Amino acid sequence: MTILVTGGAGFIGSNFIYYMLEKYTDQKIVCVDKLTYAGRLSTLEKAMAKKNFAFCRADICDKESIDRIFAEHRPDIAVNFAAESHVDRSIECPDIFLKTNILGTQVIMDACIKYGTSRFHQISTDEVYGDLPLDRPDLSFDENSPIRTSSPYSASKAAADLLVQAYHRTYGLPATISRCSNNYGEYQFPEKLIPLMTINAMNDMPLPVYGNGRNVRDWLYVKDHCSAVDAVIRKGKAGEIYNIGGNTEMENISIVKLILNKLGKSESLIKYVADRKGHDLRYAINAAKIRSELGWSPQTDFSEGLDRTIKWYKENQSWWGELSNSTPEVRM
Repeated sequence: MTILVTGGAGFIGSNFIYYMLEKYTDQKIVCVDKLTYAGRLSTLEKAMAKKNFAFCRADICDKESIDRIFAEHRPDIAVNFAAESHVDRSIECPDIFLKTNILGTQVIMDACIKYGTSRFHQISTDEVYGDLPLDRPDLSFDENSPIRTSSPYSASKAAADLLVQAYHRTYGLPATISRCSNNYGEYQFPEKLIPLMTINAMNDMPLPVYGNGRNVRDWLYVKDHCSAVDAVIRKGKAGEIYNIGGNTEMENISIVKLILNKLGKSESLIKYVADRKGHDLRYAINAAKIRSELGWSPQTDFSEGLDRTIKWYKENQSWWGELSNSTPEVRM
């Protein structure tokens, strides 16, 4: 079996590749990545040594390049991680988000239809549902919750999801969609909350926190996300959406203080800054469907996962050093 992974040099895509290479030594993994600011070839250095791994540098919006890759490798499964994913960047410059996240998805699906790929899987986000009030902890998003986007990023992902559903219904493309909560773990770009706070704290730099820091997110360790996607592409029903959550809701400020505590740093490093435009208050995922239908549930306790993540950033300064030097101060 050959599995094509787009966006495989990025955070979640690279972790998925390593997960699959370790679990399925007899299957071929083909990575397609444009190598933008968030995708680094050095992230895949260990994968490059594997005989059952191939890397193709290409933009998923480039129809000719994608066609050549599909013609050469004939993937049985295509998993689309490739996306522009940072909310702040989407607010500043929506254009590239619309192109990559919507048109790029179309190009991959067209190739799947042309070459008879048996499953296309779209990696989406819980942000397509919008947000929930902070004073209603009883509420959560399930797969039937209405789409109510807040940013150009989430709008582009929602549009891509609708396109996937249309391709399934109109062209019979055997497609699935998963919508995950906030991921954390190894190889995450330093603009995101946990790596940014970890790196800044290690270097005794200010930790920028939007608004009052009370916004709530559900946190999912990236390796748990990888196992969920594996379950969906192998056992999920075509045409279905599966929510993937970590069952760990925490305020941003609590995450920041926990990181400081684990690193033995003072909370005086916290710096409150002007809030993000349209900042969603709370995300909460109901993952009952994937638990009941596919038998998946997260296995990593948040404190344990955070310890692993902090340890990795401590031990891999050569990976993030160049990146953090060029990363804007406020990227959460």
